[in-house]
Amino acid sequence: MTPLDPGQDAPRTGRFHWHRSHPLAFDAVLAVAAFMAILIGAVADPHGPHGAPRFGERHLSAMTVALTGLACAVLVLRRRLPRTVLAATGALTIVELAVGTSDPRAPVAASAVIALFTLASRTDRPTTWRIGAVTIVVLTAAAMLSSSRPWYAQENLGIIAWTGMAAAAGDAVRSRRAYISAIQERAERAERTREEEARRRVAEERMRIARELHDVVAHHIALVNVQAGVASHVMDNRPDQAKQALAHVREASRSALEELRTTVGLLRHSDDPGAPTEPAPGLGDLDQLVDGFVRAGLPVDLDAPRTPVALPASVDLTAYRVVQEALTNVHKHAGEGARATVRIVRSEAALTVTVQDDGAGRAGVPRQRGGERAAAEHDAADSGGGHGLIGMRERVFALRGTIVVGPRAAGGFQVRVTLPLQAIRTGETT
Repeated sequence: MTPLDPGQDAPRTGRFHWHRSHPLAFDAVLAVAAFMAILIGAVADPHGPHGAPRFGERHLSAMTVALTGLACAVLVLRRRLPRTVLAATGALTIVELAVGTSDPRAPVAASAVIALFTLASRTDRPTTWRIGAVTIVVLTAAAMLSSSRPWYAQENLGIIAWTGMAAAAGDAVRSRRAYISAIQERAERAERTREEEARRRVAEERMRIARELHDVVAHHIALVNVQAGVASHVMDNRPDQAKQALAHVREASRSALEELRTTVGLLRHSDDPGAPTEPAPGLGDLDQLVDGFVRAGLPVDLDAPRTPVALPASVDLTAYRVVQEALTNVHKHAGEGARATVRIVRSEAALTVTVQDDGAGRAGVPRQRGGERAAAEHDAADSGGGHGLIGMRERVFALRGTIVVGPRAAGGFQVRVTLPLQAIRTGETT
């Protein structure tokens, strides 16, 4: 089947919804049709041979034509003034019932039926039934009182039936419109919610990727920078030490590339055969991390359980990244000669990671201590760089942990992070 051209569907849709795009013209056509139907009904004899209507024996009076014309003319305004149109058509119907000369009388009440349907489709249900009940009672009473026939005559019962059905049909149309409108509103709200959720997830993923890349690149590039500086400084006088420094540069750059490949590979689809399968780093890799800093010239004392303990993957990775970022900051800011201490303490409820330095860098080496260093990192973060502490806080807060960063009273700097274990286990279990 060949799909329709988008331009071909527009005329069809326009034909189906012409009455909505041209309401005044539609109401004018409806008024003319009602006028003709009432006049035909007035001259037709329903008791013809074989049950078929018979024409030619009844004649229209000028009053009937005038009342019918007025009653149908006001129907053009039925959308704008529904109550006024109903009152006008009801009054003209009563006049025709009271002083009409034709027998049986012309069905001018059809105009009131159309007006009542319009009112019911454009107002609430209680109002519909109140006004509908009044209209039924008034028109039926006028027909019964002005007729010489018994109250249960066919034309009297017809007024009750048609006005009642008009009110019910109008209320059903109003309910359907409200239902469709509610469905459309819910669909639009759901679409907006999906778009907002998608934007939020994209923002969170971008922040997660930024943190991972920062943790990988900043650490290794800092080591490469320091070792390259050492190699450049001793190249002429101590070539052996320069070669050793360049070897460290090569090793750090290779580690950076491997970890960067792993991080970027996690963004691929799971069915991509090129996606890496190496596990994320954790506290089990602390010895290698500390050894890298020691080779770069930063003495580090590691106080951690020698036996690996099972930790939730998110806690294990966050603890490793905290130590990595904190040691990188010590190496960059504490100065040459400073010493760092890493302490890992695990309890039943939480894992505590503490990284501190003595701030004992030698004079003449660019260094920042205590509050000056904290202020410098804070200013760097505000100016668009130095996002290490910001990323560290985001990781910790994502696990509902706490972080304390600041100068030590005895000198130097300290980072202390507490990561709850019970809440993580509960969340993974559920």
